[in-house]
Amino acid sequence: MLNKNNFLRDTLRMLSAEIKQHEVDKKTTASDDDVINILNKMAKQRKDSIHQFKTGGREDLAAIEINELDVLSTYLPAQLSEAEIEEKINEVIASVQATSPQDMGKVMSALKPLLNGKADMGIVSSAVKSKLSN
Repeated sequence: MLNKNNFLRDTLRMLSAEIKQHEVDKKTTASDDDVINILNKMAKQRKDSIHQFKTGGREDLAAIEINELDVLSTYLPAQLSEAEIEEKINEVIASVQATSPQDMGKVMSALKPLLNGKADMGIVSSAVKSKLSN
């Protein structure tokens, strides 16, 4: 606030409001995992908005969303590399003894606590599906 960075202030206020809303809805204090989930949700919303604004030719609004995404990304945990994700997938597939696409639910339920907040679960799901299909 002292630096007069209104954009950063407003983005952090929006994050704080989301966390407080979560606490009111759940009637409990938000844990670290809850905050990470909120940050992921907000980042995903920004990515979707950026795509829609660029498709609609609204570069001015897309730039605002990109800046908000940059601010939110600084508070997210570091994302795992593709090699690290692949390693975790191989470990879980071996541990649950998955052999076919029908075992995807078991693999994903075991991976979710390991990778939540550290990797895009859509990418993880696609990788698991391709591994189990082979």
